[in-house]
Amino acid sequence: MGAQDGPTLITSVQRAFRLMEAVGAHEGGAPAKQLAREVGLPLPTAYHLLRTLCHDGYVRKLDDGGFVLGDHLHSLSSGSRAQCLLTRVRPTLAGLRDEVSAAAYLTFYEDGEIRVAEIVDGPRAPRVDLWVGSEEAGHATALGKCVLRELDGEGRQDYLSRHPLADLTPHTVTDRPELLRQLDDPPLAPAVTDLEEYVLGTVCLAVPVRCGDVLGSLGVSLPAGRLPHAEQVRSRLLAAAGRVTRSLSLTM
Repeated sequence: MGAQDGPTLITSVQRAFRLMEAVGAHEGGAPAKQLAREVGLPLPTAYHLLRTLCHDGYVRKLDDGGFVLGDHLHSLSSGSRAQCLLTRVRPTLAGLRDEVSAAAYLTFYEDGEIRVAEIVDGPRAPRVDLWVGSEEAGHATALGKCVLRELDGEGRQDYLSRHPLADLTPHTVTDRPELLRQLDDPPLAPAVTDLEEYVLGTVCLAVPVRCGDVLGSLGVSLPAGRLPHAEQVRSRLLAAAGRVTRSLSLTM
């Protein structure tokens, strides 16, 4: 390995980025010769880079020989947008954590699954050990049940038909009619609770949030001994959920 390896690699990356910029400028695609000419690269070098970019999914070759941006690049763009959204709401989650001395959680319901998008915790507000993924424990967590409560009847049935009501603790509700009854009539509505249903010794509260048309939930986890203070926590949650929804709406 020589001292020139670093500059050579950097030059290759720069050339690849310039090629992707040129590809992106042609919505209907452009052939390698045209792209090489626009970027100022020798045709063999352009071919080599385009083959590499195609292999990794950043560029796609059309049947007519033209090149367009690939799905991998679009997924990176979507991921970057998601990170931008989370950056906007993270201070609100941190403020909620500090107000109620509890870890704060944000979920979204996407592609038929309830997924945790962000957790903000700290030394005085430890997170729950997510020993069962949120996709499989929607019936046993306040975050998941909050989403299920906001879905219409068809949406609930679709979710429950794909997710068995696993018995996670002695308090987990595994009877579907009883779960639906509790979803329709939670004592702290619109907040939903998990009373040691996911993990013993911990209770959770969650309220709905939205990101455009995407449904989600904002929640906190508390030691079971703090349950008598649920009303105060609920009011803080609702205020924070309003701020989160407004922040997410501003980015749509």
